[in-house]
Amino acid sequence: MKKIPMRQCVGCREMKPKKELVRVVKSPEGVVSMDLKGKAPGRGAYVCHDRECLRRAIKSGALGRAFETQIPQELLAQLEEQMEAHADV
Repeated sequence: MKKIPMRQCVGCREMKPKKELVRVVKSPEGVVSMDLKGKAPGRGAYVCHDRECLRRAIKSGALGRAFETQIPQELLAQLEEQMEAHADV
């Protein structure tokens, strides 16, 4: 039997199968963006396909801690927009 890779959502802190989560990545250049394919190079953090989880991760500072950097407000709004755009996917 094949093992299913599990990841923890930084928003709700629940362990879920990797395929059910969205990867947010900080590239080696320091650019934070949404990684829909899950293949982008850099440090990744996972969040549910739920805007509430993303908001919780932002509000608690968990996303910033995961990348060991302060995430600008404009970028957080951009991540929310990207999440909205891909909510129906």
